[in-house]
Amino acid sequence: MSTVRPEPTEPPEPVDIWEGLRRHTQARIGLGRSGDAQPTRNVLEFRAAHALARDAVHQPLDVQHFARDVAGLGLGDPVVVTSRAVGQDEYLRRPDLGRLPADLGEIPCGEAEVGFVMCDGLSSAALTQHGIPLLRALAAVVGAHRSIAAPVIATRARVALGDHIGQAMGVQTVIVVIGERPGLSVAASLGLYLTHLPRPGRTDAERNCVSNVHPPEGLGYTEAARVIDALIDGARRLGRSGVDLKAPSTGALDSAGPDRPAIEGSVRP
Repeated sequence: MSTVRPEPTEPPEPVDIWEGLRRHTQARIGLGRSGDAQPTRNVLEFRAAHALARDAVHQPLDVQHFARDVAGLGLGDPVVVTSRAVGQDEYLRRPDLGRLPADLGEIPCGEAEVGFVMCDGLSSAALTQHGIPLLRALAAVVGAHRSIAAPVIATRARVALGDHIGQAMGVQTVIVVIGERPGLSVAASLGLYLTHLPRPGRTDAERNCVSNVHPPEGLGYTEAARVIDALIDGARRLGRSGVDLKAPSTGALDSAGPDRPAIEGSVRP
């Protein structure tokens, strides 16, 4: 009596339990493995992201082109300044020099309420990609009911350089827009740092930060501008910015919705 053997079948494809979650995050999760290593595709994607992050740090800002675009917004001709760091290598090795200005003699001192300082920081790519549309949104929201000084462009800059620049501008509040440290998920992201009554010697605890501005994945330009506008209102009422200025202190921030970004009272140096 013969026995009929069933035809061999292919094993079912494994279920990727991480697929749905990946649609909601840029983080690398559930990468899987090939033998005792990661799949080739994941390794190549990681190396590409690492290369983009390195390029973002080392690529110099095209100052002439960026200044022309800033001037085109109609906020006044920007003044370009630099820190005391000579070259990108020294800037990376000496954060202290990035906080000090080389020369502020060309910055006019006026009576504007708010000043914007556009800095390359650790990602000139972020400023190139997002700087102009973000500044346009800030001018529209903040400038609707406040006077704005002509913007300043600062290269090889750290956040605290804005204290010197804001004092030279004579503004009540300075907003430093700066390229954030690139990561392996995002190489071009901007942070905004607000200091009320800026002057040299202000500490990180006297600033507020709105981070991760890089639409469409990150915070949008108009949303960031609205948060900054509300923070300026809160700082003017309190007479100071920083750790004492929280989201509940302004109704505008409370109405920003559940997706509003975190507002920090301190920043990285």
